Amino acid sequence: MNLLRFPRWLWMALLLTVFAWGGHQAFAAASAPAGAEHAVQQAHHAEHTPPFLVIPFVVLLLMIATGPIFYPHFWHRRYPVIAVVLGALMIFTYLFYFHDYHRPVHTLAEYVSFIALLGSLYVASGGILIKVDKAGTPLQNVGMLLIGSVVSNIIGTTGASMLLIRPFIRMNRKRIQPYHIIFFIFMISNVGGALTPIGDPPLFLGYLKGVPFFWVLKKVWFIWLFALVLLALFFYFIDRRNYVKWLGMQEEPSESSGKIAFKGKKNFLWLGVVIGAVFLDPAVFDWVPALEIEGIRVSFVRELIMLAVMYFSYKYADKECLRGNEFDFEPIKEVAFLFIGIFGTMIPALALVGEFASSPEGQKLITVDLLYWATGAFSSVLDNAPTYLTFLAAAMAKVGLDINVPAQVVAFANEHPHYLEAISVAAVFFGAMTYIGNGPNFMVKSIAEQVGIRMPSFFGYIMRYSLPMLMVVLLIVYFVFFF
Repeated sequence: MNLLRFPRWLWMALLLTVFAWGGHQAFAAASAPAGAEHAVQQAHHAEHTPPFLVIPFVVLLLMIATGPIFYPHFWHRRYPVIAVVLGALMIFTYLFYFHDYHRPVHTLAEYVSFIALLGSLYVASGGILIKVDKAGTPLQNVGMLLIGSVVSNIIGTTGASMLLIRPFIRMNRKRIQPYHIIFFIFMISNVGGALTPIGDPPLFLGYLKGVPFFWVLKKVWFIWLFALVLLALFFYFIDRRNYVKWLGMQEEPSESSGKIAFKGKKNFLWLGVVIGAVFLDPAVFDWVPALEIEGIRVSFVRELIMLAVMYFSYKYADKECLRGNEFDFEPIKEVAFLFIGIFGTMIPALALVGEFASSPEGQKLITVDLLYWATGAFSSVLDNAPTYLTFLAAAMAKVGLDINVPAQVVAFANEHPHYLEAISVAAVFFGAMTYIGNGPNFMVKSIAEQVGIRMPSFFGYIMRYSLPMLMVVLLIVYFVFFF
């Protein structure tokens, strides 16, 4: 395969990697001579984020919600340009108007990490063909969703989603409905990954800050299980009614062997490389190559490994597996473009949240209840990883601790577990409230639409599924565990 013919979005990610890494050094060097005066100026800008700067973020969300419905031809042709322009507008505003180099460069670095992880898991799992010769009964579907939720903690919600969505669709191909995909997003793409730092990005960031690896598993497993059982019951009763109706329309009984076969098993090794690379962080291992910048060790070894996995796992993938999965780059391309806009435009939104949370008024309001609902609400429409860190920092500040001191993070986790439980559960669970709440959501939606499943719109997803179904579960979880 000609390297020059590899998808352009991958080259964009590579260029962004170089830009973010090199730009961080250049901006750090350029700002160093300014000394205390520059630091004061940065702090001034950081403390006074104009609310009108969230307008591009709101515009992008509205266009994501309305574009596919009211102007689909324009949207599908122009969404990459719209997302990149709006994201770049906000990044340049911070760079050249506020002279704030840290936030935009840090955001670009986070975006590269985000797309490298999602892209490598997407491509590597696309070379694994799981042949499921099952009829997709309600019980079998529930079993698949629960098993996938466990797998989400081993290979991440993105890896599990990409590995299992196509087999799940094939199991139900004769009676597939949008709710099948929605509950897949609820359980496997989000709630399922709440037990380990591998499962979901916010938990991994908590691990890097000092939260012990098995802390969430020990403290949250019963909440995780409770929520999954409720979602499984919701799904079972809906699916059973659909199944009975479908059976009544069949002239002959549907037969299946019940066999499950795997092809392209070598790609499991590529998945293993990606999962291993997740931990190649200089904050975890001192031997990881890194540069010392402003007192922080920065390394893109992890991202470069993931991007290499994307290329080689596709180049050497079994072509029959790719054809069987109807694999192409459109879903990850859509995520890559839309989320560069989301990451860029959400900078002021996150800044406003952080400013309020750290203000005296915000500190007075911080309780377990507020942490659960505020972390959840912002995780629904903002990236849940920085939202998690924002409220973790605010909660720690309330009790006089610093999020940048690992020993104090451990102390906070042990002495104030209910705060951290609320933040962790909300950041992961509420990611399922919208298509943009978590990276895998959009990819699963795109894959489903690729095979002809008519998925609900942005608002349709919220009004028909999130609010009447998922929100009920989140309310019950709140009253049982956090009220």
